[in-house]
Amino acid sequence: MNKTIIIGAGIIGMLTARILCKAGISVTIIEQGYAGQESSWAGGGIISPLYPWRYSEPVTRLAKWGQKNYPENLNEIHLNSGVDPEYTESGLLYLDIEEELEQASLWEQKQGYDFDTLSGEDLRRIEPGLGLAPDSDKTGWFTPSIAQVRNPRLVRALQEDLLRLGVTIEQQTQALSFISEKGCVNGVLTDKGSFYGDQVVVAGGAWSARLLEKWIKTPKIAPVKGQMIVFKAEPGVVSRIVLSKGRYVIPRKDGRVVLGSTLEFNDFDKTTTDDVLQELRQEACRIIPALRNYPVEKQWAGLRPGSIDGVPYIGEHPELKNLYLNAGHFRNGVVIGLASCQLLVNQLLGQKAIVDPIPYRLTEERLVSDSKDIDLRLAI
Repeated sequence: MNKTIIIGAGIIGMLTARILCKAGISVTIIEQGYAGQESSWAGGGIISPLYPWRYSEPVTRLAKWGQKNYPENLNEIHLNSGVDPEYTESGLLYLDIEEELEQASLWEQKQGYDFDTLSGEDLRRIEPGLGLAPDSDKTGWFTPSIAQVRNPRLVRALQEDLLRLGVTIEQQTQALSFISEKGCVNGVLTDKGSFYGDQVVVAGGAWSARLLEKWIKTPKIAPVKGQMIVFKAEPGVVSRIVLSKGRYVIPRKDGRVVLGSTLEFNDFDKTTTDDVLQELRQEACRIIPALRNYPVEKQWAGLRPGSIDGVPYIGEHPELKNLYLNAGHFRNGVVIGLASCQLLVNQLLGQKAIVDPIPYRLTEERLVSDSKDIDLRLAI
């Protein structure tokens, strides 16, 4: 193999391209919009599943590998691109998980994470800005090793890194169909011409199933909208990632504070609404009351590539040889993305796999004839 075509220039597509390029493979990425400007740009960048004990072992394996290997990879990307993705070990403080605390603690001990169960003054010491009454008996759970990246900066860094490595990124280019012969894919037909390669990787996020469904059975992937807001605050207003009742507060280095996010099932609609803006602002101020003093600078929405079990599809499609998929990461594109890309490259290059590849394969039961039949309300 000496050339690979990747459809999709999100985090998954760009990380896959980076690993292949460093292995000596020529890579061209085809992107229908602009690199990194869909869900990769829109996410919060927490390098952990929000409630990791709720996920299956295949997700945990990818997350742990990514958490271990991200620091070195992000440092290389920073040095080569000149753009700092702002990798920061903020730690993650969980609130309102009393009913799951035993399950969470057992999971954390099994997986080898450091954590602390906190209450009262200890909670206020870890995060002084919390909205707790002086006599509160609330219990929290703190994992200090959890880190974050700043998504817009990460995708900028990745794009610049790839360009300096020699990867071609064809933006504003719509993939229309696959070029194949005798059941073997050898290229992609686009609105700007044909691109040929030894293998084609579909990493189109929420759009992956839409691209495939006209030609072959599709993975169970569909868009799940998430609306978010950011406060123009100051450094020190909040210092830890805080998760409470399904809403998270993420402090950035410059003082801005991100609050997210919703789970909405509206096909490919990315419209933001005033009702959600007010709800998210209210939730942010419940968690960190001082945020009442700062304006909401921006509201936006992204479309996650939702999958029923949260386990991504990584591997060759059973109906077309040399057509591979790396999609369906749902809410965990950043945390499991690095490992999923490495696992796919292991398969492309015939290398020993970093984790058992079987749970991620495109098996018959994980494919459907029509992606519209998918009910993602079963998702975690």
